[in-house]
Amino acid sequence: MSAIARLQQTLHQDIPLTRAMQLEVGDYDGERLLLTAPLPPNINDKGTAFGGSLYSLAVLCGWSLLRLKLEEAGLKKNIVIHEATTRYLLPVNEALHAECSLPLAAWESFLHTLQQRDRARIALTVVIRQQGKPAVEFTGQYVAHD
Repeated sequence: MSAIARLQQTLHQDIPLTRAMQLEVGDYDGERLLLTAPLPPNINDKGTAFGGSLYSLAVLCGWSLLRLKLEEAGLKKNIVIHEATTRYLLPVNEALHAECSLPLAAWESFLHTLQQRDRARIALTVVIRQQGKPAVEFTGQYVAHD
């Protein structure tokens, strides 16, 4: 089973909300991850994406990217969101697409700290777009630990 398939299975088994959202793991190239979800199960009373769904998708995108990177490094750690800020810039009235990147230099610094202290923090930024324009900008501080 591929890493993407394992991640999809883990999300749907261990985080039931992802099934209700119909979250899907999209492209992953080792540095960038895309998560998607259709609009209908994530809609609000205004016909746009519910803010809680947008936030959840963003948190999960950063968490998932970090999980994939740790798995590639052969490390099994707990990952938690420690702190986050979210800016809602535009309403989203189409399928939700969250993208998160982890540049090599930031990953290497995080990994070095983790190997030295068995605990490390990293800030990840997630963008959700509406017709190619940033609609949600999320920055989360994630902590990996034993």
